Amino acid sequence: MIVVPPNADGIAAAATAIREGKIVAYPTETVYGLGVNPFDQDALSALFRIKGRDASAPILLIVDSPQRLGVVCQHPSTKALECVNRFWPGPLSLLFPKAPALPDVLTAGNPKVCVRCPGSETARALCAEAGGVITSTSANLSGHPPATSLAEIALEGIAVGIDGGTLPPSSPSTVFDPDQGIIIRHGAVQQADLTPWLRPSIHP
Repeated sequence: MIVVPPNADGIAAAATAIREGKIVAYPTETVYGLGVNPFDQDALSALFRIKGRDASAPILLIVDSPQRLGVVCQHPSTKALECVNRFWPGPLSLLFPKAPALPDVLTAGNPKVCVRCPGSETARALCAEAGGVITSTSANLSGHPPATSLAEIALEGIAVGIDGGTLPPSSPSTVFDPDQGIIIRHGAVQQADLTPWLRPSIHP
């Protein structure tokens, strides 16, 4: 793994690696993630392989801005867009109807894709430089704790790592389905903050 700093040159080198079909480790506002081009089947296969990730587990995507949503999803609902406007950039991952062009392996065959616009400026800059959308699965073997520094990443096959230092302890992003009003994974955004969009039966 080639280690680069989180400056313009380092981000450009990492983005070039992603465009070439390689895997990049990078810091987010929660943990370190692994980025590949989500439209590159070979890169996705390599990503699943180095993580030991089961094909039934979907992969989260990040976008550099809400305006990029149209690349990865179709017909977002009013509720979904309300959540985007309220919480992005930030640690809320939202489920949207998947764009037909996205490979099915990303969503494990499901009709929805999980997307967020991260609060980390480094992650957004990498995403923008790489084309606007990349994967953001955690940089660890499946089932193991997520990495909070490059030194903790014990995976073979990563081409470039952006060294954002050791990240402070943090919960992962909250995963929310705004159309169903259901929290899929509890995380950094609290349930109380999502009250206006929660299904009435699960209000506190």
